[in-house]
Amino acid sequence: HLAMLLVLPPLGFAAAALWAVAPRPGPLLALLAPALAGPLALADPEEVTLVLFGRDVPFWVAVAAGASLALALLVGLAYALLVAPRPGPAGRRRTGLLTAAAVAVAATAVYAWPGQPGLHGDRLFVVLRAQADLSAVPADAPPGQAGRDTRVRAVHGLLVAHAERTQAPLRRELDRLRLSYTPYYLVNAVEVAGGPAVRAWLGRRADVDRILPSQRVRPLPAHPGPERGSVPTPAAPPWNITQIGADRVWSEFGIRGAGITVGTSDSGVDGAHPALAGGYRGGDDSWYDPWAGTTTPRDRGGHGTHTLGSAVGAGGIGVAPDAQWVGCVNLDRNLGSPARYLDCLQFMLAPFPRGGDPFADGRPERAPHVLTNSWGCPAVEGCDTSVLGPATAAFAAAGVFFVAAAGNTGPECGSVDDPPAVYPDVLSVGAVDRAGQVVDFSSRGPTPAGAVKPDVAAPGAGILSALPGGGYGELSGTSMAAPHVAGVVALLWSARPALIGDVAKTREVLQTFKTATGTGEALCGKGNTVGTGVVDAYAVVAATRRDG
Repeated sequence: HLAMLLVLPPLGFAAAALWAVAPRPGPLLALLAPALAGPLALADPEEVTLVLFGRDVPFWVAVAAGASLALALLVGLAYALLVAPRPGPAGRRRTGLLTAAAVAVAATAVYAWPGQPGLHGDRLFVVLRAQADLSAVPADAPPGQAGRDTRVRAVHGLLVAHAERTQAPLRRELDRLRLSYTPYYLVNAVEVAGGPAVRAWLGRRADVDRILPSQRVRPLPAHPGPERGSVPTPAAPPWNITQIGADRVWSEFGIRGAGITVGTSDSGVDGAHPALAGGYRGGDDSWYDPWAGTTTPRDRGGHGTHTLGSAVGAGGIGVAPDAQWVGCVNLDRNLGSPARYLDCLQFMLAPFPRGGDPFADGRPERAPHVLTNSWGCPAVEGCDTSVLGPATAAFAAAGVFFVAAAGNTGPECGSVDDPPAVYPDVLSVGAVDRAGQVVDFSSRGPTPAGAVKPDVAAPGAGILSALPGGGYGELSGTSMAAPHVAGVVALLWSARPALIGDVAKTREVLQTFKTATGTGEALCGKGNTVGTGVVDAYAVVAATRRDG
């Protein structure tokens, strides 16, 4: 699309001039058609439906439009100057042909280089009918870390075996047809490189349940830079940390999240940030970047650094500053797809070494204890409401606590409508402000299935946290609220190791010991604004220490 905007106006000037003097339009069409056919034939139609922000596609559209206008004026001026000395029809015809040829060559060069040709987003996410039955996972594993590890290993082994068995016929056919594909086990699915013809063939197979788009963003001429922070290092814990009492947990109980690992899937993490560098778990299975293949933690956006900082950041910004963290990049320019979200979720269930095979090389005993997820997968990215359900169910069976942002499409009722926040085994988090009141942007329930959501709420307006480059800044959203709850889980499991892996009991504790609030309850129904209330880290840890 960028190439079309760049070349169409100049081609139009040349075509109009040549048409006026040429007795037959054949040569004109022969020259201009290739320049137009390439971008039209190889464009990604899905990309025009995406709503993007910042220095992204809209920026480059503006650049291309300005360049188009300038080139069009130059071509028109040059043609007029060249034709003027040759008033005869032959001279005008020859000049017109040369002008059209030069513009067509230039257009082809622009398309082939900065236009990024190719089907960058034409992939299909094929969901199979036979999803795994997790009822065989041992529910009576001993409490604590050992029991959690037993369940994670059982879930990983069951899912891998099921996927390899049920995907075998489809994968044989894809190999025979030489179609590129990537298999997944956390959801029994295969991502296939193909277009409409491949989709029609797949749709006729009895083992295929449905086919979703799994597009990838087209490369830009220059990637937008990450968000930077200009706020100085905080001298004391900011209001959001004190509001939920995390600082009191540190000072009165000496609990800071030690022994717990938090996993984040987001735009990335600035691993060199002073608030985060010390908490990185390290090794060859603590970082995965399926988008760019980076081998050390980095963040091309800023969103992931900020959210992780609220969960485990040092210097007073994080709820559980002594917890470790692992990371994965599931967003590029704030966009994802079913396959990319699963790439990271599979890494979280069973981390694998760099270049490893998630099926064969996964290490389930290295799974983080709690996941913070400040992303959602709407229909525009290829998800339907149920596609990631098997994945979150697997984490619950494995004893990995899954926290997710409720979304930022409030205050309308029923706006918690995108995976993973809609699922019953996910703790969905709404956002409140400094006064403890729900903010307008925080999504409300019920879900499309009629479930009450969000489950709890946490601070999410004007949150100070880390940003790439070593600085700090304030951001707002349920994205900022979710990591607070992940941090509280880390504090709880650090204080009471016997609760590690007990997802149901931990949910009960979080929703029992909280700050009650009833803002907006009458509008959307009981619980559909902030769930059971705002999390209270101090009350949660204090209560479990008394019980333990």
